[in-house]
Amino acid sequence: MNKRSFFPNLRASALAGVAVAGLLTGSIAAMAQVTGASQTTTDANGQQHESATISATTPDKKDKVVQSKDTKKELRKEKSMKPAEKPDEKLPDKVLYDKAIDATKRGHFDVARLDLQTLLNTYPDSQYQMKAKLAIGDSWYREGGTAALTQAEQEYKDFITFFPNAPEAAEAQMRVGDIYFRQMDKPDRDYAKAVHAEEEYRLMLQQFPESTLVPQAKQRLREVQEVMATREANIAAFYATHNNYPATIARYQTVVDTYPQYSHMDDVLVGLGDAYEAEARYVRSMKLPEAGKARLEKIYDDQAIAAYSKVVLEHSASPHVEDARDRLDAMNVKIPQPTPEQIAASVALENSRRQYRLQDRARLLVLHQPDVVMAARDGEPTLADPTPTIAPHVVNKIKSDFTDAMNPNTPAAGAPLAANPATTPTDNSAAATENAAPAAPAAPAAPLALTDVPAAADGAASGASATTSISGAAPTPPATSGSHIGGVEILNSGSNGTTVPANGGLKAVGPTNSTPLPEVEKAGAAPDAINDIKPGTQPAAQTGNANGKNKKPEFDKSDESDSKHKKKKGLSKLNPF
Repeated sequence: MNKRSFFPNLRASALAGVAVAGLLTGSIAAMAQVTGASQTTTDANGQQHESATISATTPDKKDKVVQSKDTKKELRKEKSMKPAEKPDEKLPDKVLYDKAIDATKRGHFDVARLDLQTLLNTYPDSQYQMKAKLAIGDSWYREGGTAALTQAEQEYKDFITFFPNAPEAAEAQMRVGDIYFRQMDKPDRDYAKAVHAEEEYRLMLQQFPESTLVPQAKQRLREVQEVMATREANIAAFYATHNNYPATIARYQTVVDTYPQYSHMDDVLVGLGDAYEAEARYVRSMKLPEAGKARLEKIYDDQAIAAYSKVVLEHSASPHVEDARDRLDAMNVKIPQPTPEQIAASVALENSRRQYRLQDRARLLVLHQPDVVMAARDGEPTLADPTPTIAPHVVNKIKSDFTDAMNPNTPAAGAPLAANPATTPTDNSAAATENAAPAAPAAPAAPLALTDVPAAADGAASGASATTSISGAAPTPPATSGSHIGGVEILNSGSNGTTVPANGGLKAVGPTNSTPLPEVEKAGAAPDAINDIKPGTQPAAQTGNANGKNKKPEFDKSDESDSKHKKKKGLSKLNPF
């Protein structure tokens, strides 16, 4: 089998190579910074002169700051003014501002920021305060790099805080989104920058809906969402290859709900239907009751049919609509027919997408950037993400579907149960109760009351009780022998002469033999310590010489060996015996 090439033919690959060479040459020239060098020369008189040589290159188009229509209008207005009408060109704040702008264009960003900061600190009432604040952020933005872009974001945020009603505030917010858009990586890499770019563009559309940069912000938001949707779809396809269908369904459903303008939405819906069909095939392989199995199969088949039908109805102009039709035909389902309005909407959406060009393929092949060529250029992007579908939710839904299919007569969770509990007679008068006439309706239950049981030592009569009523409730009369309160019979000393024990007839807790143990005998007193050493005497081991020093023990060289006690050298050393 021939390996599929990235380019359709040899001519296209050769043109791509030429384009790549041109892009590399242009990028190398754009990356070159403005360099300044000083040279010292000596004239005929012997005097030295220092001359500066400055080499500048054309800035990269990606680093170019996009100006709104209002800013361009003001610039054209200033150019059309007569010299007499222009503000004084010799004002110091004007001189500083012009010098900083010129330094920014030449690539001297540090010099430009120094002049602008001097303008802000020295002339707080200058008319160039707002422009200088914005120019500082532009200098960081054009310098590029991670640290410079982070500083540019902070400057733009400060500008929006200080001048929220200025027309340039929308430009500042737009450039904050562009900062993260420039740092976006491919969908299979870190997507933190894409998330931040999506948040900043949404914030720009919500805070400045009347700005002239709204169409550009919407298009950038569509491109960011194209990258986010591609990431979710790729993860879902990965889970599908590993037969993890709950995770596949969760990822595909999130794409359907959150990114409706995704360029491969037809593939996503077909994959979602295939995941539900895989669940249905798994149910068919299980040994379950036929009735429950049929109900469970119908649940997954209906969800798969809904996904396939959405492709046919809402994406009739997409490339893979025939795949959805074939799957519906294989399931013996009638293929739905889209309305003219649905067909027109699908055609307009597909026509708004830009096709791949040779330069796009070369750029994606060389540069490490996400592919946003197929992003839609029509329609409203999503400004608020709905609740995402996660795999645990899908698993719980599958469990509930299985329970409902296997037990269709089981009441739903949370439904009130039938509350007529059966009464069980507890005495020997059950037969008499069955033959007796139906009792009258029971009176309303009396309010609760607290009954104080007297202690055995009290002088009250046996069986007497005191009733404490709750505030606001009717008092309950004390119970007599054999009376019933709330269905409970109270036993007291009655007419038969029996007396109820104090513990109510319950068996006492504890050992049967409760005789106390004898006391532990007290240990005898310890004998007094006797000092056998007489006063004024000292043990022999501690006895020293006359000088107060202990005498060292004798050392026998014949029995012991020690490096400190060596034998004398001589002829006797050579005697082996």
